[in-house]
Amino acid sequence: MDITIHTSFLPHDDPDASLAFYRDALGFEVRSDVGQGKMRWITVGPVGQPDTSILLAPPAADPGITEDERRTISEMMAKGTYGWILLATRDLDGTFEKVQATDAEVVQEPTEQPYGIRDCAFRDPAGNLVRIQELR
Repeated sequence: MDITIHTSFLPHDDPDASLAFYRDALGFEVRSDVGQGKMRWITVGPVGQPDTSILLAPPAADPGITEDERRTISEMMAKGTYGWILLATRDLDGTFEKVQATDAEVVQEPTEQPYGIRDCAFRDPAGNLVRIQELR
């Protein structure tokens, strides 16, 4: 089998703020930006890795979601418990400094975890947890 991860989904509730975080703070390139207002689907990804993307999408746009589910999603996003992603870099300290300098919300400074990973964490504007591991 030859399967790769092509695109992963994260919700957004403010497309401009999310775009600024992923483009400006993390340095991702914008691959597409369709829709208008808050109903925008934005695809971003790491420069030089065209086969790996994140789709930033409005979570309540699915017509199969009930009003109760929309409310639950909004509440979970506000608490920061709805979406998360794990990224990696060879220069964790440098990456942390660059992202922190953009006034991104720091959840955890670079830390050596007891399970053998060194990582840090931020919240994006939608409340998604963005953990960044150090590649060794």
